[in-house]
Formats: sequence, C-alpha cells, structure tokens
Amino acid sequence: NGYIEGKELENFFRELEMARRGAGVDPSNPTFREKMKEFMQKFDKNKDGRIEMSELAQILPTEENFLLCFREFVSSSAEFMVAWRRYDTDRSGYIEANELKGFLSDLLQKANRHYDDQKLQEYTQTILRMFDLNGDGKLGLSEMARLLPVQENFLLKFQGVKLTSEQFNAIFTFYDKDGNGYIDEQELDALLRDLYQKHKKEVDLKNLTGYKQSIMNLSDGGKLYRGELEIVLCREPIP
Repeated sequence: NGYIEGKELENFFRELEMARRGAGVDPSNPTFREKMKEFMQKFDKNKDGRIEMSELAQILPTEENFLLCFREFVSSSAEFMVAWRRYDTDRSGYIEANELKGFLSDLLQKANRHYDDQKLQEYTQTILRMFDLNGDGKLGLSEMARLLPVQENFLLKFQGVKLTSEQFNAIFTFYDKDGNGYIDEQELDALLRDLYQKHKKEVDLKNLTGYKQSIMNLSDGGKLYRGELEIVLCREPIP
C-alpha cells in the first residue's frame, strides 16, 4: 500500500538493526523498542506512525540518495506519466533496463548531479533490485510508480479494480462509443466514474480529475488507445 506500518515496521527495523550491528536483535527487548521509537521520531516526518519511501530515503547517504532526485524531477503523477511515455520508447508497458538507464541519466542531469557510467549502472541495478519484483529485468508502470509519494500515486487507487484482458476488452469496446479505436477524455471520465461505482468506491471529483489528467498524459494528442489504457487498468499488459 506504499507504506511500511504495523508488523512490517517492526520487521523492517529488526533487519535494519541486524545490518547495522551484524548480529541478531530481540524485538521484545526494551532497548530495541526505544531505538525504534527514536527512529520513528527522526524519520516519520508527518507523524502518522508509518513510513513511506520519501521518508525512508532520508536514511541513505546524500551522495547515494538518487531516490530524492527522482522526487525533484517527477513530483506529481501527471509529470510521472509524461516521463513514462517518454522513456517507454517501444510502448510495451514496461521500462526495460536500457530504457531505465536513459530515464535515470535524464533525472540526474535535471537534478544537476554528477555521475559517471559506473554510477549510472549501479543506480540502474539498484532500482531494478528494488522494484523488479518478478526478476524479468524490466519494470511495469505500477512498479515504477512506487517512486512517487503515496498521495500522488494514483495507480494505488486502482489496485482493487484491476481487470482481466477479457474484462478490459469488453469495457474498452463499450466506452469507445464511436468505434474509432481510442477513448477521448470525456469517454475516460465516464469509464472511471463507472469503475468507481461498480467497486463501491467513493468518487472524489478533485481526485478523479487528477487521475484522468494523469492517464491522459499517456495519450497521443488526446487519443487514449487500447495499449495505453490497459497499462493502467490491467494486471498485466495484454499480449
């Protein structure tokens, strides 16, 4: 869900302490609890009792903290989708390792950060290790979107409404009223509203407008073709 919280937080902190000390730790020890409390006071900036990636990234040494460079470069989901469209050059629904290198290179240049080819390779491999959960050497949109602040990650809002290829094809055909092979902004608006109602989710008009704009950034001149929309709404891109 974009946060480390509850038992996840305890497990994370235990591993962090083991990495620091090179030995096992006992979570029931009062010293462990005290250290964890100090950790939260230092890094849980919004005091909500859980940690998101932007807070966690503060742990990294400054020179290694390219995650925060990303936040400076792509601070909103709309900007993220523009960047995604630029770097997913083959429109596969994935950024592959060679595309990811270009993405990070551009990011570091915009953040005025010096790097060499070796550093760029390290950063690329680090991102792949962090986000390539199935180990296929490429990153899907939902994986890369986890770099966004949770409140900006509109893809998280669609986790409960992911569609199969059959469901998606039926929906796309239904909302492509004129049968021209793409959905425009008005048709997308109707589709999103209906999806929300079907899954009994509250429709926040402000958020809905933001989601719609973000998705439309994937479009080609206001035309959202089947391939672009399936990236957002399907579990896996359709072959």
